[in-house]
Amino acid sequence: MSEGSTAVQEPASSTEAGSAAPSGTGARPGRLILGALGAIGTIYLMCTIFLAFAWYPKVFFHSQILIGLLGLVVGIGGAIVFFWFLNMAIEGLPARFARGLIPYAFLLPGFSLIGLMLVYPTVQTVVYSFANKNSTAWVGMRNYQEIFASKGFWTALTNNLLWVLVVPIITVAFGLLVAVLADKLSASGEKAAKSFIFLPMAISFVGASTIWGLIYAYNSPGAEQTGLLNAIVVALGGEPQTWLQMSDFRLNSLLLMVILIWLQTGFAMVLLSSAIKAVPEDTVEAGRIDGAGEFRIFWQIIFPQVRAAVLAVFITVLIVVLKVFDIVYVMTNGRNSTDVIANLFFRKLFTEQNAGHAAAVVVVLLLLVMPVVFYQIHSYRKLEEER
Repeated sequence: MSEGSTAVQEPASSTEAGSAAPSGTGARPGRLILGALGAIGTIYLMCTIFLAFAWYPKVFFHSQILIGLLGLVVGIGGAIVFFWFLNMAIEGLPARFARGLIPYAFLLPGFSLIGLMLVYPTVQTVVYSFANKNSTAWVGMRNYQEIFASKGFWTALTNNLLWVLVVPIITVAFGLLVAVLADKLSASGEKAAKSFIFLPMAISFVGASTIWGLIYAYNSPGAEQTGLLNAIVVALGGEPQTWLQMSDFRLNSLLLMVILIWLQTGFAMVLLSSAIKAVPEDTVEAGRIDGAGEFRIFWQIIFPQVRAAVLAVFITVLIVVLKVFDIVYVMTNGRNSTDVIANLFFRKLFTEQNAGHAAAVVVVLLLLVMPVVFYQIHSYRKLEEER
C-alpha cells in the first residue's frame, strides 16, 4: 500500500511543481501596453519641449541660460523616464523573450541616434547629389559630369592627393623621431620636451592658421617685414616673397601642410612614445649584448613591436588630411591653386549655393575616405587575431 500510494503521488507532486513556477514567466499585456505607451509619450513630450525651446524662446524669457538648464533637466530626466517605461514594456513580455530582448532594447535608442545623426544625412547627401542646385528636381548624373569636367575639381583632388602623400608620412616620422629622442633624456627633460611638442595640439586649426599667417605675412620691399619668414629672408639680404601665392611646384600648398604637420606631430609623439615604452626592456638589452648599435636596435627590435601603433597613427592622420578644410579656408580660401575637396564643397554650397554640386563633391570625398576606413578596420582585426 505504501509503495502504491507513493507511486500515485509522484505525478501529483510534479503537477504541483509546475504550478509553483514563477508567475513572471508568462506575458503581462497590461504592463507591456503601459510601458510602450509611456515610452512613446515620453519621446513625444521631450521632442515637443525641445521644439518649444527653438520656436518659442519668448516663453522662456529669451534666456539662453534658462533654456540650457531646462534642456539638461528635460534631456536627462526624460532619458531616465524613457528607459524606465522601456524596461516596464520588456518585463511585460514572456520571460524567455524578455531576457534575450532587453540588451538590444537598451541599445536601440543609441543606435537610433547614430542612424539619425550619421546614416540618414549620408543617405540624404547621396540622394541630393542626383538633384538640381535647389534639390527640387532630379538631374541624374549631371552633377558628377559637371564637377569632373571642372578644372577646379581636379586641382582640389590633386592637392588632396599631395596632402595625403606628404602630411601623414612626415607627421609620423617626426612623431617617432621625437618619441625616440625624448626617451633618451632625463625624466624632467623628457616631460619638458614632450610638453613643448604637444602644446600646438591645444590650438584649433583656425588659431594655428592665424599664427602661421603672421609667419608667412608679406609687406612690400622697403617696408618693415612683420612676417617672420620674410624678416629672415630680408635680414639675409633677399627680397620678401608672397609665399602663399607661389604655386610653382605647389610651394604654397606645401607651406599650408607645414601647419597641419606642426599640429599633429604632438599627437603622433604621445601615442608612439607610449608604444615605445611598452617594448620589453629585456629584448632591447639582448640586442645590446649581441653587439647591435642603437640604430639597428630601433629598426630590428623596437620598430617591429610598435608597428601597430605606427599604423594606427598614420591612418588617423590620413583621415584628418582627407577632410582638411580649416587651414585652407583661413589661409587662402583655395586661391592660387591651393583648393582641397572640403573647401570646394563649402564654396559650392554656401557661396555658389549649388547643393547638387556640393553633394556630389562630398560623395567623392566619402568614396575617398571609405577605403582608408575599411583598411583600418581590417588591420585592427588582423592585429587582434595575431595577439
